[in-house]
Amino acid sequence: MEWPELDTARDSGTWRVLHLASQMLGKLRVRHADWVNHGWHVALQPSANGLASLPIAAEGGRFSLSLDLCDHRIHLLVSDGRSDSVPLAQPSIARLHADLIAMLDRNGLPSDFHGRPNELPDAVPFAEDDRLSDYREESAVRLREVLRVVVPVFETFRAGFSGKVSPVHFWWGSFDLAVTRFSGRRAPDHPGGVPGLPDRITREAYSHEVSSAGFWPGGAFGAAPIFYSYAYPSPDGFSAAAVSRGRFDEALGEFVLPYGEVRSQADPAGTLLTFLQETYAAAADLAQWDRAALERDPVAP
Repeated sequence: MEWPELDTARDSGTWRVLHLASQMLGKLRVRHADWVNHGWHVALQPSANGLASLPIAAEGGRFSLSLDLCDHRIHLLVSDGRSDSVPLAQPSIARLHADLIAMLDRNGLPSDFHGRPNELPDAVPFAEDDRLSDYREESAVRLREVLRVVVPVFETFRAGFSGKVSPVHFWWGSFDLAVTRFSGRRAPDHPGGVPGLPDRITREAYSHEVSSAGFWPGGAFGAAPIFYSYAYPSPDGFSAAAVSRGRFDEALGEFVLPYGEVRSQADPAGTLLTFLQETYAAAADLAQWDRAALERDPVAP
């Protein structure tokens, strides 16, 4: 199965639009849904055509929103059968933000949510972000196709763990696909300090020991796409652990493997799965997780 080619210079404008649009969808659920441990309820879910929020209960009907990377629109579905949409290609983020709110208002649904992006330094409020947008349908399709080939690898990896483990979901704050395994033991308080993210949220997310891995397209940061793997707390010796794929990035504090390097391999899926398994095993062994009790052989569909 072919893995799409990604190019930061060409695609980063589209990543920025999708990153900020995904934040709007996620923030709606933060505002209008009960809080669940580690914030799993607000993450977006990979879907057949892009990314979708979990449904939100409201007086106007139970509804969900999705980033449709086939039609290139934000789609609204309501429990009474109504649907609506706004195009992702807009002159600015401010216009996209205004159109999303207008769509929710005309359907009698809640439209209030926190108006400033999270996890981005010097973030501009959505309503004030008048910079020209550069949404390219071709780039969005490439992201959709990357999710098509990457998500099944992460699902196979997740299936090999019988302990507490997150869904394979998409974090709109940092704009990355992720799956997180838990040892079951409490962790020391996280130091916090993530730009635009309250420390109480970070500390609740990392209340227990984790080994987490994911795929980061680069989002609004305009960085090159990578796969990553880290542990919290990071056990002694983790940065020097021997793995056959990837390297430890001191600045990020995690193992990274460039997407382009994976794509160039004869077996990209096998290469990625090796990276996920080896970096997890290094973290679990060094932290003395009870691997025999936490792991299992994945069961084929």
